[in-house]
Amino acid sequence: MQLKKVLQTLTLLFVTTLFNPAVAQVDEDQIGAWYMYFFGNRFDDSRWGLQGDIQYRNWDLGGDLEQLLIRGGLTYTPASGGALFTLGYGNITSGEFGSGNDTSGEDRIYQEALLPHKIGSRVYLRHRFRFEQRWVDKQDFRTRFRYAIFMDVPLNGDDLKAGAIYLAMYNEIFINGERDIGAGRTVEKFDRNRLYGAVGYSLSDSLRIQGGYMHQYTDSIGKGQIQFSFHQSF
Repeated sequence: MQLKKVLQTLTLLFVTTLFNPAVAQVDEDQIGAWYMYFFGNRFDDSRWGLQGDIQYRNWDLGGDLEQLLIRGGLTYTPASGGALFTLGYGNITSGEFGSGNDTSGEDRIYQEALLPHKIGSRVYLRHRFRFEQRWVDKQDFRTRFRYAIFMDVPLNGDDLKAGAIYLAMYNEIFINGERDIGAGRTVEKFDRNRLYGAVGYSLSDSLRIQGGYMHQYTDSIGKGQIQFSFHQSF
């Protein structure tokens, strides 16, 4: 009788393990680090230009790859100069948390509208609306909607030119366009939210550096990230 119970217990454990395989659990208390470079260029005597970014994201302070993101796009500024529109492409390699070396890939096309405006003499705001079409490994085609509000506030003057020390903040929300991602798997409509605060310094009129902290909430976890970034215009 006791042997029967032991066999039943072992069978239950085997079936549970078979259909619920163990996966690396993300340590939400471990600080990650993102190292980023952003660039923008407007062609001479033209309303067209380029912009892009390279981001090396880590689950820890360095070495445990979370994502390598390479992105670039063609920009257009209307005659009014009150907006910047972008059509772009991104390639993303994502790594698993911990000691494993498995990665997955994603190709992404996106359309973006950036609307800047100013409040008072020194509060610079930008609203960014982005729509993404995503081809993620082993998932069905997906889309995602993003809205971000950015704010830069110079502390020692009224602008962000050379020598400016400033506060940089943003909040961005991500909404999935589809819930079904294939093979019976689903995601939530809410994908994630990012809240960020930093201090920046303008090395020149066209090059700035920032260091700060971002907390990201996804549909399943929340994790803090230290961020260091360079922002360059040509």
